[in-house]
Amino acid sequence: MRSVGTILFLVVLATLVATGARRWRIPAPSLLVVAGLAVALLPGAPAIRVTPEIIGLVVLPPLLYASAEEMSWRELRAVWKPVSVLAVGLVLASAAVVGYVASVLTPLSWQMALVLGSVLASTDPVAVTALGRRLALPPKVQVMVQAESLFNDATSLVLFRVAVGVAVASSAVSWGGAGGEFALLAGGGTLIGAAVAGVVVAIRRRTQDPVLETVIALVTPYAAYVLAEAAHTSGVTSVVVAGVAMGGSGDRLTSARIRLQLHAVYGTVVFLLESVVFSLIGLSLPGLIRELGDENRLWPLYALALACTLIAVRVLWIYPLSALLQRRGGRDKTDWRVPAVLSWAGTRGVMPLAAALSVPVAAADGTPLAQRPLVLVLTSSVVVVTLVVQGFTLAPVVRRSGIALEPDHTEREETGARLSLAEAGLRRLDELSGLEAAPEAVIERLRRALQARRDHAQDRLGDDGPHESADQVYRQLRRDLINKEAAELQHLYDDHRISDTTRRRLQRSLDLEEARLSDL
Repeated sequence: MRSVGTILFLVVLATLVATGARRWRIPAPSLLVVAGLAVALLPGAPAIRVTPEIIGLVVLPPLLYASAEEMSWRELRAVWKPVSVLAVGLVLASAAVVGYVASVLTPLSWQMALVLGSVLASTDPVAVTALGRRLALPPKVQVMVQAESLFNDATSLVLFRVAVGVAVASSAVSWGGAGGEFALLAGGGTLIGAAVAGVVVAIRRRTQDPVLETVIALVTPYAAYVLAEAAHTSGVTSVVVAGVAMGGSGDRLTSARIRLQLHAVYGTVVFLLESVVFSLIGLSLPGLIRELGDENRLWPLYALALACTLIAVRVLWIYPLSALLQRRGGRDKTDWRVPAVLSWAGTRGVMPLAAALSVPVAAADGTPLAQRPLVLVLTSSVVVVTLVVQGFTLAPVVRRSGIALEPDHTEREETGARLSLAEAGLRRLDELSGLEAAPEAVIERLRRALQARRDHAQDRLGDDGPHESADQVYRQLRRDLINKEAAELQHLYDDHRISDTTRRRLQRSLDLEEARLSDL
């Protein structure tokens, strides 16, 4: 019962904090970490231990899958070269420098320092995606930040396995073997993820059951992860590949009704998992600190130094790389705005914590790894520092850089697309009218609706000022009418003039219409 109560408490706490973060327009992951840390420091707070199974098997697959589904194939193809350099080169550089700094500044042996460096080397896709949703970044920049965090797993995982092998078995580093393991992890994960996506596409094309479609969508990331891990490849890479593949084809597999349901269900799952996992990071840190010995009293300074090292390495890697790419592109003057945002978007989060938790407790000969608690504390502390410092300041950095898309730009782009859609529909109606494929009364009814949408879009493109207030009046009046219709619907049901099935169906229609008002 205590574990059930703890889970319920986590869900309630995370939901309240995440709801407040949305209301106050501050990054939810950062606030959740702070809230979890504050609750853990209260007198009498229960000690919460996070296992690698909870993070790796339960939480990560759906969050990674949701992040991968959001990526655009077109934008990903445009940025794959810099993403590859970041996902491989920057991870190697970060691991080497952080490992060296940790071996010099902290009591860690060079073997355990290498483990810590490999754990902290890669950015976290869950944290980066959660922070990036509220920023109006240009599409290419958003995809670059997100794709780097998703595809650097294979590199960091190979480094981590090599480092753990050295620390646990005192084995020599074989760079040839490490290269083969990288190919196995990345290549095998890619093949399994693509195969899972292919099977899911074949199944979803043959079903139109909303419940079955929802179950398939929820099971897909877990299937990709478990199958890849069972084959000793990268489960994270498999989930990412499956998510990217499904994101490019998912809209063509199902009906509008099923897509709306999937969006609602998955949005709820991602919200709850993100909220709980980031609060867990803060809640677990005090318990880990209590396990440290007196010789590690300077751990806050160690963590701060390592966090600064990670940021410095990222800045020193991205700025020269950006300058080189811009020079090759023919620019005489280097634009530092995008590199500034990319440098500051390298937050750590769930992935490093999951890797650190999976460090073995004992060496191959049975000797306990006495420095494991310090690795866990430093990993969690660096994650907290980056989420809080970079998370709370990333939005101001984006605003100061001037690369954020203005709301007017996004609105005009959407309005222009709505105009094109309405005109395409009108052209199709003209074709149908000429072929006499449908009664003229039906075609005219559809034409009036499309003409209204076209005129509405043209008005918004022509003059935003006066028509914006008219739109607000229209939405307000239509919502008032919908409320009146809903009241009448309830009255009909209370008078036993309609069944509950009819009431639910009509209420859903009114709900969908009210939801569409927010898109106008």
